[in-house]
Amino acid sequence: MTRTETTARAGEDLSADSSPTGQATTAIAAFMRQFKGFRDDVHQKFQQQEERMTKLDRNSLRVARPHLASAAETEAPHQKAFAAYLRSGDDDALRGLELEGKAMSTVSGDGGYLVDPETSETIRSTLAGAASIRQIANVVNVEATSYDVLIDQSDLGSGWGDETSQAETGTPQIERISIPLYELSALPKISQRLLDDSAFDIEGWLAGRIADKFSRAEAAAFVTGDGSDKPTGFLTHTIVANGSWSWDTLGYVATGADGAFAGANPGDAVIDLVYALGARYRANGTFVMNSKTAGAVRKIKDLDGRFLWSDGLAAGEPARLLGYPVLIAEDMPDITTGACAIAFGDFAAGYTVAERPDLRILRDPFSAKPHVLFYATKRVGGDVSDFAAIKLLKFAAS
Repeated sequence: MTRTETTARAGEDLSADSSPTGQATTAIAAFMRQFKGFRDDVHQKFQQQEERMTKLDRNSLRVARPHLASAAETEAPHQKAFAAYLRSGDDDALRGLELEGKAMSTVSGDGGYLVDPETSETIRSTLAGAASIRQIANVVNVEATSYDVLIDQSDLGSGWGDETSQAETGTPQIERISIPLYELSALPKISQRLLDDSAFDIEGWLAGRIADKFSRAEAAAFVTGDGSDKPTGFLTHTIVANGSWSWDTLGYVATGADGAFAGANPGDAVIDLVYALGARYRANGTFVMNSKTAGAVRKIKDLDGRFLWSDGLAAGEPARLLGYPVLIAEDMPDITTGACAIAFGDFAAGYTVAERPDLRILRDPFSAKPHVLFYATKRVGGDVSDFAAIKLLKFAAS
């Protein structure tokens, strides 16, 4: 009701009852009707304003949504499409799918699709936690087919000077080490019956099988790989007595007995190994040996009858030898005559693992009927990046 209508109605009521009491009653009634209309109008405007603010809040939340939430929305279609491909071979959803602007296309004539981010992260975490040189090495992600490391192996000259003179310094000697990447593959096999079972966690099963195959192949290659279609292991390089050490070789310290520790003071060889390493590397040093060698080392005592070996005080903490952590790598050689069964060094400086972050899968339902094969591939390389950062203990008389 408009103010004009209210006034007209009030006029009619006033003409109907001209007594003072009647006029007051009519005026109050008109005021209440006018106030109710004003109140309803204000309430409607408040509702409209609240609806606009709610829409603005939703838009703001959508824009300011955390990266992880946005990533989850992006990854979910890929994960769903990848699961459909694994179970039935249906790759329609994968074709043309884009994740971070990259199409999930085949890599070669043999085909293959990128593994979904959650499965890929599971595999990556398993590899990082495996008993391998990868745990303590320098690990880098690259997009190229090789990775170059530049090492300044010289100590630059230095000197004092005054305002009128300047000390001359030498020219640095830069070494370029190129680490090529090789294709690492695994071929898990599963029955179609399990794939048809929706309760079966195909992604978790596949991640576990691939990670197991990859970790074992990597662990061996990083120690003893010959560099032919695989990474170059640090024990593959030329090994010389530490007194004759030069670049491109690894220096060793002898135990003083063939195939064993010396009969007298066996721990001296381990101490000599530690101090054969330069001080700047020693601070980050780690011992590397296999379980059999660790069993022999942990029996060694010093002159006061104290064991050189100490177990970790907390769960997951590595054992320590002379205060330095110990990595148990089963691909290290056993204690035999002439074997370099123990390594000590700063492997973060001394060994580099280079890899491409993507992992690809090709489904093959034909080669092993009635089973389905999954051909998984990734590219990885590794090599010594600083020959001064690793020393070896050789079980020999000299």
